[in-house]
Amino acid sequence: MEKEEYAIILEYLPNGYPLEGKMMPIAQAVGETNMILLELAPRKGVNLDVGEQVYIGEGKRDKIYYILGRLKKEKLTETAKDRLEEFIEKTVTLNEQKYIEFFNKSDAINKRVHQIELLPGFGKKHMQEIISSRKEKSFESFADMKMRIQNLPDPEKAIAKRIMQELIGFERYRLFV
Repeated sequence: MEKEEYAIILEYLPNGYPLEGKMMPIAQAVGETNMILLELAPRKGVNLDVGEQVYIGEGKRDKIYYILGRLKKEKLTETAKDRLEEFIEKTVTLNEQKYIEFFNKSDAINKRVHQIELLPGFGKKHMQEIISSRKEKSFESFADMKMRIQNLPDPEKAIAKRIMQELIGFERYRLFV
């Protein structure tokens, strides 16, 4: 897995976590590439804005002093969860081809479960329709999928929900994160 170069600020806590007693500023962020939840320590005197992109790669960082580590799911604030949802929805829309590729190439995990079935709202019937439809011709876009398969749940929303579940839930299988 490649290292994150940039992160998006989900929440900025200028006085740290209220119940921890340390008055150290903390930023909750998500990595742009691998969608890893991170805890960042900003440089002294630097204010971070929610939604701001910050450099966290190797070398000199202008706004981030250091990376504290991975952000535990339990510590994620409600504001950060809302921002994370917005970020994921935007990412899925911007990287449509990557996620269409998932529908074109997904496989069975074992004899009973297929990757497509792990998406919220998708069951065996949708999975079988997707597989038979992609054998004829690969999907080109989400709109193409919706047009070719009747009563299909919104694939964009399903992928965004699944990514959110993988980030803040306790999922056995990870498809995107």
